[in-house]
Amino acid sequence: MYTPNFQRQRASKFVGWLALSGVFLLGGCASIVGSVTGGLASNLSAAILNSDDPAMIRDGAPSYLILIDSLLAGSPDNPALLAQSAELHSAYAGAFVADPARAARLHSKAKAQILRATCLSLKDACALESRDFDDFSAWVDAQDLKSVPALYNLGSIWAGWIQGNSSDFTAIAQLGRVKALIQRVADLDPEHANGGAFLYMGVFETLLPPAMGGRPELGRQHFERALAISNERNLIVKVMLADQYARLMFDRELHDQLLQEVLAADVQAPRLTLMNTVAQERALLLLDSADDYF
Repeated sequence: MYTPNFQRQRASKFVGWLALSGVFLLGGCASIVGSVTGGLASNLSAAILNSDDPAMIRDGAPSYLILIDSLLAGSPDNPALLAQSAELHSAYAGAFVADPARAARLHSKAKAQILRATCLSLKDACALESRDFDDFSAWVDAQDLKSVPALYNLGSIWAGWIQGNSSDFTAIAQLGRVKALIQRVADLDPEHANGGAFLYMGVFETLLPPAMGGRPELGRQHFERALAISNERNLIVKVMLADQYARLMFDRELHDQLLQEVLAADVQAPRLTLMNTVAQERALLLLDSADDYF
């Protein structure tokens, strides 16, 4: 049933889907303006996340890439600016850039920036990519609640970098570090980012079927936990449950039910409208391809 390339394909699809959650990070670019323009920051963030026009956000995002580069030119070691730049570049590359080479460059830039930002802002946080995995895990386990936003951003952007290099098994091998970061977020603050950590963990467990070491039933529980935390307002959770779990388990009934629920739902929700609009677009694509898949 499964080809020799099955694991590579699932891993590549995993990071591609997780990049959609980077749309949330587009709102993060507003905070870089905060020190200069005060209330504009929160208003811009809300406008982005509450938009139901992904094309407009896609077309407008490059302006902020240029803006943040100009700000960083004057403060190259500012951890807040580095983190914001990493968030915006990762989100833009993952959600809107179709050219693989260009996306890879943007993801590499984002990863370098978020690692540098983490090094500057958290204790003993340098060389996280190169240090021994046991040492890395011990560092992650030592983090507390105040580190949650930094850990979540680092894990998300690192996953985006893996997406940009998904044909490289050495890049995919770094998923273990991403998993450790996201698990720590879930342990410390389950409701952070609308339960986003459980969205990630759901995908981690549905990369492979049970016969190849996957734990899809546990993955389904994680997806359902994320859905409950968002009070079912985060529609991308249902899309990912359909794509990652129902397709893996060849459950056509569940697959179609979830996607029809997404299409019937109201996309308008505070700070979720943009993501929900993207979710409906993806739901249509999955339904259109269902006859060929099942």
